[in-house]
Amino acid sequence: MAGTTGRRDWLFASLHDYSPGWLSGDLIAAMTLAAIAIPEQLATARLAGVAPMAGLFAFAAGTFGFAAFGANRFISVGADSTIAPIMAGALVALAVPGSVQYAGMAATLALLVGLVLLLARIARMGWIADLLSIPVTTGFLAGISIHIIVGQLPSILGIEAIHGSLVEQFADVVGRARHFRAGPLAIGLGVLVLSQIAERVNPRIPGALIGLVAGALAVKLFALDRHGVAVLGALPIAPPALMLALPSWDDVTQLLPAALIVALVCMMQTAAVARSFPSDPGGIEDVSRDFAGVGAGCILAAVFGAFAVNASPPRTAAVHESGGRSQLSGLFAIAIVAAIVLVAARAFTYVPEAALSGVLVFVAMRIFRVAIMRQIYRKGEWEILVVAGSAALVVFLPIETGVTMSVVLSLLHSVYVIARPDITELARVPGTTIWWALAKGETGEREPGVLVIAPSAPIYFVNASYLRARLMDALAAKGESCRYVVLEAHGIIDIDFTGSQTLQQIIAELRGHGIDLAVARMSSERAEQAAKQTGLIDALGADHVFRSVEEAIRKRPA
Repeated sequence: MAGTTGRRDWLFASLHDYSPGWLSGDLIAAMTLAAIAIPEQLATARLAGVAPMAGLFAFAAGTFGFAAFGANRFISVGADSTIAPIMAGALVALAVPGSVQYAGMAATLALLVGLVLLLARIARMGWIADLLSIPVTTGFLAGISIHIIVGQLPSILGIEAIHGSLVEQFADVVGRARHFRAGPLAIGLGVLVLSQIAERVNPRIPGALIGLVAGALAVKLFALDRHGVAVLGALPIAPPALMLALPSWDDVTQLLPAALIVALVCMMQTAAVARSFPSDPGGIEDVSRDFAGVGAGCILAAVFGAFAVNASPPRTAAVHESGGRSQLSGLFAIAIVAAIVLVAARAFTYVPEAALSGVLVFVAMRIFRVAIMRQIYRKGEWEILVVAGSAALVVFLPIETGVTMSVVLSLLHSVYVIARPDITELARVPGTTIWWALAKGETGEREPGVLVIAPSAPIYFVNASYLRARLMDALAAKGESCRYVVLEAHGIIDIDFTGSQTLQQIIAELRGHGIDLAVARMSSERAEQAAKQTGLIDALGADHVFRSVEEAIRKRPA
């Protein structure tokens, strides 16, 4: 199991103490995984702007790299539609999609992403995945989803695609939609509908693969490739070429910003998948070790001339639900995919590109998380605006810029929450010694001349002035009768120097007006230590620090 400390230092951690009884489950999961991966990896390679075979190499490299260096038993790693548009957006500005230079830059980008992820493992930066809030994540995934769908519309409609911004592409598609071809449209929509039906009936049914096979049969039987249906072409039967060269300094400087963005998305998604499908439900996931697994997969993919890889939520769910017990399921899936390519490489000649576009639209619809948006709208109130803002940034800006700005938006969101915290007046619950923030309509007991106020955030430079303003407003509402303030500090988990200085100024100002101030329930050791180091306790007086609000009121100065 990957949950113990010693075992995390092993290669192929999920195979340690492997039980023969797991073999049947791993084999079934491998067949399911291979059936899902083949169409998805081919389609994602198309989305990334590289040769279809690079998608299968990416799957093999990502799976093997994670099996060797990752910790989680179930995570499936390979080409991923979340990061593919980001990579393509960065690469298309540097090289022509499909060119040798483009493929080389994609491999270099994968190398840089892998190195960043390995550094994240060394620095144990699993916490960095928490920097992106759910509303921001939901929004930028929705934006990426729109990018994917708009980008695949020309293929489904059988019209030529143009290069340009997403708005320009969409306007062009709308303007030329009347010139659609029936064959590609029927195939693309057919694969999309079939994939959706299969997922609703049973997620383990490979609807996308069935759709690809059906589309290929239709092309062969009715010679649709002679009537405007573009096809994939035969897959080259050749081992991956070890083609990675050391990147130049110019390559590094050009690609490093995109590598940092892609690595951050990989960390976020890997952490989410690991927590959704833990190796040991009762243990603690070593998320930073899983970063190393994905990073190793990216580096191996770069060596094989493929592109960066990522943990996949749907493929991981398929492994878990199919009875997989270890990364052996992924290793078996590599063998199955390789066997299919060797036996049926020429059959891919008939796979219509519209079918791959249908698969991509299906994937895009899955990452457009309508259910989560509804929950945010109902329970998060104004946070739905964060979803909309994040999505708009990705849609209307170049995709890598939009994702970067979404990360900034997430950080601003968190700063705003800290900068404008709830600062609530408390009242005593009748008949008890408990002081609580009572809901509207509830009656509570209050002591004459006493104000009990509770900030629900650390006191930092970003909110210290806000705290002072809210406190003064509450005192003004109380009138001149208020002569004692109790700061209920259970929610104050830290105090920085500026926050301490502001509180000391408040103490001096209030005492200058004959109003005393005490602190109760400072339960955070970090906050207590900061209060001592910054001189707050000295300014307040040790005899003005209490364990409860009730004690502070009982011992208030006469």
